[in-house]
Amino acid sequence: MKSALLTVLAVLFCAIFVSLPAAAAPAPSGSAVVRIYVGTYTSGASQGIYVGQLDLTTGGLRLDGVAAETKNPSFLAIRADRRFLYAVGEIGDFAGKRTGAVSAFRIEPATGRLELLNQQSSGGAGPCHVIVDHSGRNVLVANYGGGSVSVLPIREDGGLEPATAFIQHQGSSVNPRRQQGPHAHSINLDAAHRFAFVADLGLDKILIYRFDAAAGTLAANEPAWAAVAAGAGPRHFAFHPSGKFAYVINELQSTLTAFRYDAARGALEEIQTVPTLPEPVEGNSTAELQVHPSGKFVYGSNRGHDSIAVFAVDADTGRLTLVEHEATQGKTPRNFGVDPTGRFLLACNQGSDTIVSFRVDPETGALAPTGYKLDVPAPVCVKFVATAP
Repeated sequence: MKSALLTVLAVLFCAIFVSLPAAAAPAPSGSAVVRIYVGTYTSGASQGIYVGQLDLTTGGLRLDGVAAETKNPSFLAIRADRRFLYAVGEIGDFAGKRTGAVSAFRIEPATGRLELLNQQSSGGAGPCHVIVDHSGRNVLVANYGGGSVSVLPIREDGGLEPATAFIQHQGSSVNPRRQQGPHAHSINLDAAHRFAFVADLGLDKILIYRFDAAAGTLAANEPAWAAVAAGAGPRHFAFHPSGKFAYVINELQSTLTAFRYDAARGALEEIQTVPTLPEPVEGNSTAELQVHPSGKFVYGSNRGHDSIAVFAVDADTGRLTLVEHEATQGKTPRNFGVDPTGRFLLACNQGSDTIVSFRVDPETGALAPTGYKLDVPAPVCVKFVATAP
C-alpha cells in the first residue's frame, strides 16, 4: 500500500513539474545565452518593447520585462556595437504631422533596459521596417502608409538627427484594395554597402537605390527596380550570405521569389518563384523572410496557415526546394527570428500573444518545437543581441 502511494505521488510530481511554463526556467549564464528584444503593437495589453533571454543550449526562453514604454514599436534594429537600439513608432501622427516616428535608445548592458535618447519623424505615415547601416552611421526606415523611405543620421551619442534623405514612391498596381498606391514595406542593404533595396508592396517592385553612408543619401540606381508578378505584393527581402542571391516574400500571393544578384550593378534577375503554402488557404498572407546564417535554408511565415515554410537552397544556383511546413503553435506569425548561431528559430505569434521556440536541424533546416514559449502581448518582431562577455 505504501509503495503504491509513493508511486502515485511520484507520478503527480512529474506531471506538475512537466506542466510548468518554460519561461519560468532560469536561463544559464555566460556564452550560452543571447538577449532578445521584442517589438509589439500597443493597442492592447502591450506597453512597448520587451526584453528577455534565449538559452542557446536548450532553446529555453525567459522574459525579463518591459525594456521601454513606447507606442507601436513594431520593428526594431540594433547597432553592431550593441550599444543602441532603434525602433519605429508605427503611427500616423507624430509631432502634429502625418508621419510616424523613429526612436533611439541606449542599451543598458547589465539589464538590457532601454533609455530613450530622442525621437525623429520617419518622414511618412506608418513606418514598419528599420535597419542600421553597416557603418553604424545611419538608420534607414520604410514607411508603409506613406509609401516612402528615409535616412536618419546617428549622432555620436546614439541619438538621431533629422532625415538627410527622403524619397516618396509613386504609382500603383493591380490589387484595388491593397495596391492603390505605394507601400514601402522593407529596406535592406547589400554586403558592399553600396545599394539599398526597398520592397514596395503597392508597386510590385523592389526599388533599388545607390546609398552613400558618409552623406546619408539615396539616389536612383540603373536599373532602378526589379519587378515581381502583378499582384504579388513584395514585403520582406534578404540576401544570401554568399552575396550571389537574394529573396523576397510576396504577401498577397503567398509566394517567395529568388533572384540572382549582380553586385557591380546592383541588379536583380529573377531565378524562380515558389508557393509558401502546401495548397491555397483562404485569407492567408505572408510576412517575414529570413535566410539561415549558413546560407543553406530560407524561411518564410504564413499568416492564416500559421506556419513557417522551410526551403533548402542550392548553393550553386540559389534555387529553392521545399523541405516542410511547420506549424507555429499559435496564430498570425507576423515575424520570426533565427538566432545568430543558427540553432533556434523564434516564431512571434501576434494573434495568440506568444513566442515559440524551435530547434533548427543543421542538415535539413527542418524545425522541431523545443516545448518552450513566452507569453508576450502582440509580438511582431524579435531581435537578438549577444550579451557582453
